[in-house]
Amino acid sequence: MFDLQTADLSGKLVDCAGGPASFNAEASAHGHRVVSCDPLYESSAGEISASIDDTVDQIVSNAETNRDRFLWHELESPRRLGEARMAAMRRFLDDFPRGLQEGRYRAAVLPSLPFEDRAFDLSLCSHFLFTYSDQLSLDFHIASIEEMCRVAGEARVFPLLKGYGATSHLLEPVVSTLQGRGYAVQTRLVPYEFQRGGNRMLVASHKPAESSGA
Repeated sequence: MFDLQTADLSGKLVDCAGGPASFNAEASAHGHRVVSCDPLYESSAGEISASIDDTVDQIVSNAETNRDRFLWHELESPRRLGEARMAAMRRFLDDFPRGLQEGRYRAAVLPSLPFEDRAFDLSLCSHFLFTYSDQLSLDFHIASIEEMCRVAGEARVFPLLKGYGATSHLLEPVVSTLQGRGYAVQTRLVPYEFQRGGNRMLVASHKPAESSGA
């Protein structure tokens, strides 16, 4: 979903709003350097585990309700989606205690991250910004992406959809505001699409981009 290449993975990554996902565990197992941030990490592994069953049930229920808004290729059904999500969360739980000790999981929340400027090469955020456009304001989105750019050379946000619907109404004002503040911003197609139309990410940086616009 972030179109990560070998060069991207050779740097240091920060995963914002990482949640109970397996990205950190899998990347770290391959020798990559990742720090994941989420207020969830204030909780114990046991507390997180206790909430996972309800989370998966809700994911499956929402997918059933919005079934026609997904492309069921690799995951053949909402039930299979639930199984895949459960497997990913179990892998996270297995890795969480060790990762917490190693500093790979940090209890932190956008738009205020406890890192120095350019502490990372790339910052990532999936299924948080734009996804919750009705709950998170335009100012919150702008401040969060600026913070992601502060701590890393480049920020990537995926997807650009609002919930299970169309492109977020906040995308255009986010892009125009950031460009007005001197950021290089573009939206880029990625080789991943599970939600229909959800195959673009926003890329922002202080560096010139080859193309820009939403």
